[in-house]
Amino acid sequence: MRIGQATAADSGMSDQDRRQRGQAIINHTVSEWAIKYAATAKPLTAAQESQLMRAVFDELFRAGRLQPLLDDPNVENIIINGCDTVRVDYADRPSKQWEPIARSDKELVGLINHISRMQGQGERALTPARPNMNMRLADGSRLAASAWVTPRPQVVIRRHRTRGLGLEDLIGMGTIDSTLAAFLRAAVRARMNIVVVGSQGVGKTSLLRAMAREIPATERVGTLESEYELHLHEDPHGPEVVAYEGRESNGERGPDGKLHGEITLSDLFPQLLRMSLRRVIVGEVRSKEVVPMLHSMNEGEGGSMCTLHARSPQLSIERLATLCLEAGIGMTEALAYRLIAQAIDLVVYIRLVDETELVGPDGLPGRKHRFVSHVMEITGIGEGGRPSHQMVFAPREEGRVREARAVPHNNISPTRLSALERAGLDRRHLLHPWGTWGDSLQTVVPL
Repeated sequence: MRIGQATAADSGMSDQDRRQRGQAIINHTVSEWAIKYAATAKPLTAAQESQLMRAVFDELFRAGRLQPLLDDPNVENIIINGCDTVRVDYADRPSKQWEPIARSDKELVGLINHISRMQGQGERALTPARPNMNMRLADGSRLAASAWVTPRPQVVIRRHRTRGLGLEDLIGMGTIDSTLAAFLRAAVRARMNIVVVGSQGVGKTSLLRAMAREIPATERVGTLESEYELHLHEDPHGPEVVAYEGRESNGERGPDGKLHGEITLSDLFPQLLRMSLRRVIVGEVRSKEVVPMLHSMNEGEGGSMCTLHARSPQLSIERLATLCLEAGIGMTEALAYRLIAQAIDLVVYIRLVDETELVGPDGLPGRKHRFVSHVMEITGIGEGGRPSHQMVFAPREEGRVREARAVPHNNISPTRLSALERAGLDRRHLLHPWGTWGDSLQTVVPL
């Protein structure tokens, strides 16, 4: 009540000022309560009092009992099945069950809607009329929630721990080696159209973000996302960015069956292309936005990028074709394949090997390995009208030596090699049969 009265008295108060005012009121109120409490029980220590102030602030202004997990840099995913079943996936150790984050499922739904309002996304709410909700959090995490269409409320929060990292940082993390970094840097600067492919949670967005930071700062780039995850428009070291974000509906449908208030990526694409852009980056291609994306890759100067879910680099072609056919514009399979072959230069496949539940021969637990395993070049129309391709980078095995990560295979078309060299690639990088990974990838179970 005190906070509401204080902020109501100044309608022009910024969100930051409101939080600061709220923190001061919370500190004063908790201190008053602690003095009264000490008269009847054991006094709180300074640490306990500070912890209580932080918990009250989190409850009112942040994510409540979820906040400690959002503050932990090692948390990758938070998976919630009802208020009392919470699993936390870590980057460096096995998953763990967590304490309940709400006293009831109803309170859990209230917490999710509170988080939405605190993030300035009040138009996104979890209600019986809108039983599904997706939104971004202030730290770049992505939250997906469902209720009323599931036995209990379901919530998944996917963290983005690598925000602001570049290709050199990914070398240190073991995602790429210096040979791959040099190749990808040149590919971006040579304005090649690139699709980053992999399964869910492997690090596609992190790799795309790192590659996008290689775009010259003088270029004007458009990004298109369902929820902001790339955050290139907030990167002071990146290019000039026009960032577009889709919008969910209010849950109501008009006479034409369309959802009121909904703005899809395909709705935004025509406006995005009017913004005098040099490149377009689509955070994730999931639906009919695939068609304008491929057309923009074909018609523009090149250099556009996106991510895509697929189980192998080869299957990314089939996935793109399927999305084209599902777009509902009457596209034939032959035209879809032709459009893909003309639009895309490179497919970069990133893989995750999760061994955190295993124990090695040394008695130590396994870890998660995220690494690029393939770079595939699209070389035109091949047999049966499908796009032809060849592996520029791929795993290698010779005798007893095997490298599961991407190493050069010395396969690339002369035209593209020439473009890469003009963009700064030393072709000698492609002559190292084992790249610059050093020792082969060490896993508990051989790959």
